[in-house]
Amino acid sequence: MGELTGYQLGVIGALFLSVASSVSIVIVNKALMSNLGFPFATTLTSWHLMVTYCTLHVAHRLNFFENKSIDMKTVILFGILNGVSIGFLNLSLGFNSIGFYQMTKLAIIPFTVLLETLFLKKQFSQKIKLSLFLLLVGVGIASVTDLQLNFVGTVLSLLAIMTTCVGQILTNTIQKRLNVTSTQLLYQSAPFQAAILFVTGPMVDQYLTKQYVFAFKYSPLVLGFIILSCVIAVSVNFSTFLVIGKTSPVTYQVLGHLKTCLVLGFGYTLLHDPFTQRNIIGILVAILGMGLYSYFCTHENKKKQMLDLSPASQIKDKDSNTPLLGHQDKENHFEAKKATKDSLV
Repeated sequence: MGELTGYQLGVIGALFLSVASSVSIVIVNKALMSNLGFPFATTLTSWHLMVTYCTLHVAHRLNFFENKSIDMKTVILFGILNGVSIGFLNLSLGFNSIGFYQMTKLAIIPFTVLLETLFLKKQFSQKIKLSLFLLLVGVGIASVTDLQLNFVGTVLSLLAIMTTCVGQILTNTIQKRLNVTSTQLLYQSAPFQAAILFVTGPMVDQYLTKQYVFAFKYSPLVLGFIILSCVIAVSVNFSTFLVIGKTSPVTYQVLGHLKTCLVLGFGYTLLHDPFTQRNIIGILVAILGMGLYSYFCTHENKKKQMLDLSPASQIKDKDSNTPLLGHQDKENHFEAKKATKDSLV
């Protein structure tokens, strides 16, 4: 019971860190790009990842965590995939209207559910699906405005959705199957993510903004905000891997839409952004969906834990000599049980 309580506290801490750091970096980046005229989002992301890697490298040298070897091919492909997904998201924003870009982000949840159902055999109850539907409707009402379609933008959005979903599913899968922590995975993959964005970022940003990032005039104020953004990004990147590893890609996307609602609220409160009755209704519906998702997930997980701890379940675990269908050894029985456990949200 003590281990379970500690795990729950760890999840809550990870969720809080993710929300706090993500909302903070959005506010800082908005000030940097809108008020100070620094529009180079992709290159800035590569700097974020470089600072993250350097910070983790120092932490590793100081023995704050133990590094664990992961197959280099897996790490490189995983790092490149995540870097490419960020590039596609930025290109999608550049080629599409804000409304269509928001729809792209909303589509990540149902696409993730589809992929996990088809390839990982996960099961999502009707109650979970209903809560996700309410969440998406609410965020759509609150954030989606104009919808302008074009062929290139649509293709880029589809690529962004696919690479983002696969990258987040792999973030969860690699941590569990290879038994590595979020810190260990981020430490090994961050250099490759940073490299792909550092090489392609200036070209992407120049194409989208018609400006060259290294020709920009960096005032002390701009440099200060860039440094602050990079420092906060360490927490953002760390908490992203932590949340996905401890929960699931779908839960992380739900959390992302909570951040959207908070950003809208902070934008109205601190930056005096326009705020309409439609925004308020959308945020309330989204919060209802998030609340139901959290309640149903907690209820189903508790029900599953009670079943796992029941005497009948324990007796069934021990009785491996008389399988119902053919011969099964203990190892196969354990793998089947593990697969069933992994199928829950």
